[in-house]
Amino acid sequence: MSKIIRSAELLGALSHALDLTEGQPKGHCIRACWLGMHLGKALNLRQAELSDLYYTLLLKDLGCSSNAARICQLYLTDDQTFKSDFKLIDGSLSQALRFVLTHTGLQSGMAERFRAVVNIMRNGGEIARELIEARCHRGADIARQMGFSDHVATAIQHLDEHWDGRGKPEGLTSKDISTPAQIALLSQVVDVFHTAAGKAAAIREIEGRSGTWFSPGLVDMFMALATWDGLWDTLTSPALSTHVLRMEPAGHVRTANEDDLDRIAKGFAMVIDSKSPFTRGHSDRVALFSDLIAEELGVTAERRRWLQRAALLHDIGKLAISNTILDKPDKLTDDEFAVIKTHPAHSRQILEGVAAFADIAEIAGSHHEKLNGKGYPRGLQGDAIDFETRIVTTADVFDALTADRPYRKAMSTSAAFAIMDKDVGTAFDPTCLNALKSAFKRAELPDVA
Repeated sequence: MSKIIRSAELLGALSHALDLTEGQPKGHCIRACWLGMHLGKALNLRQAELSDLYYTLLLKDLGCSSNAARICQLYLTDDQTFKSDFKLIDGSLSQALRFVLTHTGLQSGMAERFRAVVNIMRNGGEIARELIEARCHRGADIARQMGFSDHVATAIQHLDEHWDGRGKPEGLTSKDISTPAQIALLSQVVDVFHTAAGKAAAIREIEGRSGTWFSPGLVDMFMALATWDGLWDTLTSPALSTHVLRMEPAGHVRTANEDDLDRIAKGFAMVIDSKSPFTRGHSDRVALFSDLIAEELGVTAERRRWLQRAALLHDIGKLAISNTILDKPDKLTDDEFAVIKTHPAHSRQILEGVAAFADIAEIAGSHHEKLNGKGYPRGLQGDAIDFETRIVTTADVFDALTADRPYRKAMSTSAAFAIMDKDVGTAFDPTCLNALKSAFKRAELPDVA
């Protein structure tokens, strides 16, 4: 590798995608990392423990997309607004009831809303446990897949446990909860309330949760830190990312090699595809079909590896789109389709901010463009669409046709190819489509979805 890539820089930039999914303002995970690392140092954690804490804070929301579809289904509402507002309640019965009544089915019919509210009132505890369990366990699994330690994975799994044992999903108490998890949750609450209502609100919220959500000792440590003006000034500084990058423990600085980049791309593809039950495995399959096309066309192994990363991350911008639109079983309205058409721009923006993946941002931002200029979001045409983008576009549409979608069942491969044949030269590059057909023919695969 010609340039050393810091894992902290790479994952800090990618954490903005997790902020989008959680409905949080950009930089939430980085701000939590700034707060949490100061707490870790105040607790005199060892360097190895600080390293685990550092990556727990950056990656705490890895599982955030896995319950989005279920939230929309149960609460008949926008998952991102739901998640953002839910973080502002303290879990008390009165606040929980008020939240349910003000966030469930507001755009639905009265009867449908009534049934949803009754279901939540009857089964609220189990529903909450289910949603948090999906989020925390999925996040832990992805962290392990990306090569992080069991300490990091366990902390992510424990993120929503409370000191008094009333958290979820396992109801762990006090010392049974990972220390990085306790710090991450406190840091998360501080940032959420500080961003929404300021320093005093954040301090008041942490004090109010002492002995319930958080151990009194950890709260006392935070209260001592909170007297330092620099903690709050840097939290809103444009240079915060630089400060956070410097906080990685010097003896445990992680760098990313080519294998690490593959694992990270694969891990975030899992985050992307967890967003909707209809896109489960989509990014993996687009990477596979793109590689089959590239192999047929004699692309070098090194370039194929690069192209697979682009295919894995091409839809990262979908994390910014509500599941009320992504999973809608009926035809989208013009306004809803306009929102869908923003996801390639989100993909481009996220990846352009990640130095190691900036060179695949063009593919991610252009994979819905068409040769005749009738694609989106920029209406590119002809030679303005590079050849690697054409490969991913072909693979993406083929997978979309041969997989289930909210509005139709999957098609057979022959039916998908027949549809794509009609748009050769206008939407799809004939060389790419012929290469994909050739790869399927050579593999002698059955004609099924």
